[in-house]
Amino acid sequence: MTVVGPFGLSVRDQALEADVQAGMAAVEEGLLEATKSEVPFITEAAQHLVRAGGKRFRPLLVMLAAQFGDPYAPGVVPSAVVVELTHLATLYHDDVMDEAAVRRGVESANTRWGNSVAVLTGDFLFARASHTLADLGPEAVRVQAEAFERLVTGQILETAGPSDGRDPVEHYLDVLGGKTGSLVAVACRFGAMMSGCDETVVDVLTQYGERLGVAFQLADDVLDIASDGHESGKTPGTDLREGIPTLPVLRLRERADRLGLAEDIALCELLDSDLTDDDRLAEAISRLRDHPALEQARRDTVRYAEDARAALAPLPECDAKVALLEMCDAVVHRAG
Repeated sequence: MTVVGPFGLSVRDQALEADVQAGMAAVEEGLLEATKSEVPFITEAAQHLVRAGGKRFRPLLVMLAAQFGDPYAPGVVPSAVVVELTHLATLYHDDVMDEAAVRRGVESANTRWGNSVAVLTGDFLFARASHTLADLGPEAVRVQAEAFERLVTGQILETAGPSDGRDPVEHYLDVLGGKTGSLVAVACRFGAMMSGCDETVVDVLTQYGERLGVAFQLADDVLDIASDGHESGKTPGTDLREGIPTLPVLRLRERADRLGLAEDIALCELLDSDLTDDDRLAEAISRLRDHPALEQARRDTVRYAEDARAALAPLPECDAKVALLEMCDAVVHRAG
């Protein structure tokens, strides 16, 4: 039994393990090839996060979804490269928006080269993803375009905030469906599509990916507060410092509005203060780690992971299905 992919996911079947390992190696080669430019500086910037590593969560899902059809079909690896390139491009842009200093345990591109280079490098990666996508056919282009629209819409909705009268938690979960769920769903959809699965299997795996993607992001929300930074590759409290309303914070505010407890209100006031001060940020992290809102966010993560697990029920029993089910457990484990 060998460890493969993110979170120490194990694959028990040797043939499946070999397929997944070979596919992931091919994706890695494809990423390096796709990020090359005739301009050495562009290559350096474009490969900055590729070489930093990462979980390759989305390509792994492409490989596992493809097991329900022909995993050796020619479109499987390129589609995984497209999904990861798109994800990487969004990270360059996200770090500019969030003014993040660290990504995947290394200096962020915007810190190293400035915002303009980071934004343009993200654009370069989007262009390279589109170039690869064009060879996969009009249906693949349409699926990716719809997902990218949802991703951008989710980002805009996060920036705009909930409309008057809208429940902030409900709004946030919709945001995550767009920002994160959409691209994870595409990873599963591409794996199934490119391997020739019938539409029923494609739909099942797409639903699974959407729900798993939201659970994955909710786990990141928890990690931003609960981890020491090694698991997420980001500095703890990055989202807090930038005032990003992640689920633990939203659950805290919801509880403060409902119960009116002095300690909850005081913590909300601390979060609303200037958290660029390191001592104040450390205090906010410490108090949130001990607050029931963090445990509520963990329960929300478990709920979405269980929804993803339930979506797989119609699929035939096989080692690939077991691996996808273990992904649900792994996401929950990340959240503690």
